[in-house]
Amino acid sequence: MKNFFKMTLATIVGMLLFSVLSLIISLSVIGAIAASSDKTMPIEPNSVFKLTLKGTLVERSEENSLSSILSTIDDSQAVMGLDDVLLAIDKASKNENIKGIYLDIEEFSAAPASIKEIRQALLAFKKSGKFIAAYADNYTNGTYYLASVADKVAMNPQGMLGLTGIAMNTVFFKDALDKLGIEMQVFKVGTFKSAVEPYINTKMSDANRLQMTQMSGSIWSDMLADMGKSRKLDVAVLNRFADEGLFFAESAKAYELGLVDTLIYENSVDSMLKTFAGDGYKSVGFKAMKNATVDEKYSSNKVAVVYAVGAIDGGNEEDMESDKIAETLLELADDDAIKAVVLRVNSPGGSAYGSEQIWHAASLVKAKKPLIVSMGDYAASGGYYISCVADTIVAQPTTITGSIGIFGLLPNFKGLTEKIGVAFDGVKTNNFADFGMVMRPVTTAERVLFQNYVNRGYELFVKRCADGRGMATDSIKAIAEGRVWTGTDAQKIGLVDVLGGLDTAVKIAVQKAGLKDYSLKAYPAKKDFVQELMNDLSSSLETRTLRNQLGDNYRYVSYLKEIQSRQGVQAIMPFVIDFE
Repeated sequence: MKNFFKMTLATIVGMLLFSVLSLIISLSVIGAIAASSDKTMPIEPNSVFKLTLKGTLVERSEENSLSSILSTIDDSQAVMGLDDVLLAIDKASKNENIKGIYLDIEEFSAAPASIKEIRQALLAFKKSGKFIAAYADNYTNGTYYLASVADKVAMNPQGMLGLTGIAMNTVFFKDALDKLGIEMQVFKVGTFKSAVEPYINTKMSDANRLQMTQMSGSIWSDMLADMGKSRKLDVAVLNRFADEGLFFAESAKAYELGLVDTLIYENSVDSMLKTFAGDGYKSVGFKAMKNATVDEKYSSNKVAVVYAVGAIDGGNEEDMESDKIAETLLELADDDAIKAVVLRVNSPGGSAYGSEQIWHAASLVKAKKPLIVSMGDYAASGGYYISCVADTIVAQPTTITGSIGIFGLLPNFKGLTEKIGVAFDGVKTNNFADFGMVMRPVTTAERVLFQNYVNRGYELFVKRCADGRGMATDSIKAIAEGRVWTGTDAQKIGLVDVLGGLDTAVKIAVQKAGLKDYSLKAYPAKKDFVQELMNDLSSSLETRTLRNQLGDNYRYVSYLKEIQSRQGVQAIMPFVIDFE
């Protein structure tokens, strides 16, 4: 028996030692990979920057995260940071050894405004006199929109050019909630504040259908104009291609209409690039280009770029925490080395309370130095709340913004509890002591109180916008009501000042600060490898597993998780656009 226990103990200890040793070795290997990815490499003469676009585009990537490293093994987990893509393109334009860019396009998903930002960077690159060539087996709306800037657009002879137009869909849960016996009690302000519709309707309201129709039309028109200009095509040709379903036709049709320049297999791309760069060109990958050294003069004048990304206090890993963003802004307001602040907003909104805290901190920055807002894919509802105080608001034509309205939700689970035979009873000392009890419907008095509370929140939101934009409250209310606008339309009604990207916002900040030289500094700082690894191991493994298992359907799980995390009065956009 003693020998048995000794053997068992030895086995357990051995397994533990093996596990610890394996973890140490794994961390060492991953750490080595992460460290090697940061090494700068010289760019050889006559090089072509191979920009492989694959996976999902996010506002900022964590280069040394576990997800980033695993994406080198599994393309389905690939994540690219918009900041890194723009940096790499900018470095390529300035490096005399780079002769051009090869857009190697795979499955790539990004929102319209981010796609526009990359496209603008590519157009700026072409002004340096260098070439751009693109190839894909199959193009989507977004990837063809990018590729259309190229001097030569190539496609697989058996590929598909999926220029289909834009569709926007909303998921409705009312019937499912009814079957479960759950009632969502809604308190809102704004005819167009349709974020609550999925819980109380089974289809879009007329107001929501109107705004979504106008918004999708605006985005599509902007894309058509850009593609038509680059390809020297009448937009009618592009619209016909989508309307007649010619994306299902043989690829020769896309060539015949002038949408692509050549039909080749991928193994012929090298020959195509030689026509631009000549024999013996070198290929430079994304990481090498991003990490390439650039001769830049040091400046004590700093322009801060603060990234406010994700739902405000949404509770998910990728969401922003209002207290941390507010704290960062307050520190920058008191930092004399920071001459101007660019607040980069990419948020559909979220907590009304959290939005107010960020707005307050932003207003203190504005009192001391220029504050410019650069809107990304979304700066709607709470995202607009934290933007409206800025000296200048810059947005892409396809940015989704506005949605000036708020709402509150109180679930009532009484129907569900009755179905399963559960009852509740209790006592209270005051009339509203049990307000918020989800096992019963609200009373008439409670409904009046909560609606008045929501109304006050809306009036404050309108006042913040009116003060920030220098407009009368009635003028704001006329374009508010929770209505969502594209950047193009928002500029026409005074919610946005300038159309452009982050680079435009930085230029305005520099001009307003009167700077002749400056350097950029991004906030919050990216996590180091160990911090990001621990974060990944603790919180994102489940997300990554679900994403891999569910594929495109993961968006619905993510949406439900967002709903679950929302507490209090919300200022959030009614939908999220998928653009592929």
